[in-house]
Amino acid sequence: MASGSEILESETGEVRAAHRFDVGALADYMRDHVPGFRGPLSVRQFKGGQSNPTFLLAAASGRYVMRKKPPGKLLASAHQVDREYRVIRALAATDVPVARVHALCTDDAVIGSAFYVMDCVEGRIFRDPQLPGCSPRERAAIYDEMNDVMARFHRVDYEAVGLGDFGRPRNYIARQIARWAKQYEAAQTDEVEAMRNLIAWLPAHVPPGDETCIVHGDFRLENSIYHPTAPRMLALLDWELATLGHPLADLAYNCLLYHMNSPTQGTLAGVDLAALGIPTEEAYVAAYCRRTGRPGVEHWSFYLAFSLFRLAAIAQGVYKRGLDGNASSEQAMMYGAICQLLAALAWEIVEKGAARS
Repeated sequence: MASGSEILESETGEVRAAHRFDVGALADYMRDHVPGFRGPLSVRQFKGGQSNPTFLLAAASGRYVMRKKPPGKLLASAHQVDREYRVIRALAATDVPVARVHALCTDDAVIGSAFYVMDCVEGRIFRDPQLPGCSPRERAAIYDEMNDVMARFHRVDYEAVGLGDFGRPRNYIARQIARWAKQYEAAQTDEVEAMRNLIAWLPAHVPPGDETCIVHGDFRLENSIYHPTAPRMLALLDWELATLGHPLADLAYNCLLYHMNSPTQGTLAGVDLAALGIPTEEAYVAAYCRRTGRPGVEHWSFYLAFSLFRLAAIAQGVYKRGLDGNASSEQAMMYGAICQLLAALAWEIVEKGAARS
């Protein structure tokens, strides 16, 4: 666990060769479009971020963060930084913690691809879900805050904040299955039997009933910044996959670490949660249900399998970009194996759920 300026130093490095751009052109743009901006401007690249490259911008007027599309040929409907910008800007008027955005540039001629600039929010980023260095009481409060933030943006009246056309309000799960199956097949490099099984099984078993809210799409502890000393979220990050969708997709995705050991995120599986002060999956889901007025969750294994399938398809896309040489992270080449592991776990959950029913 790190905080403040230490995070910015430890988690950024020189801009990688494939992602270099004209810093002078960016400075000129910011001078015209970011209120109060004063140069000179220096740029470092965040080491994480598997999709849209993210950069720390340091200037005389302060620190900013820029997110841009990656270089190279991109999959259709991916890397839409304009959508990220739009949802963050819309949520600024709500009780959902987001960074302040300053400008969106869709003119590729400026630095080679679309980008947006927002405030740099300094605080704690928790990479390990077991929260080493925190007390049991602190861990409980941090997880409770994460749960509360999720409930908050799921309760936002998306039409009132100008996001009525941010996505289609019906059949989110079915459309997502079709989308990620298509994305997976476009990026496929090897035959993965579990993915084939999921692509066939999931569309035929979508639970009845439908709901619509703003969904984040990648809601997890690591995608947030907490206050340096208090268990309070200052900013929820990485809204690239946000749309209008089903709230249980976010909830199940947020609970995946109870079921898997991620090579990049860690795990809550097999951990003495009571000793750590971290809620069980059942308690965490129950807290969300209380906050959103939901009596409970049916078909939980479906939502978990769906979330793992979607994540596996994303991992395959990262791996393919690594093979093509335009990935946002140097760790991209491990994602082929991650895709296979996620798909296998999803199919195992499906089979276990079928055995119980």
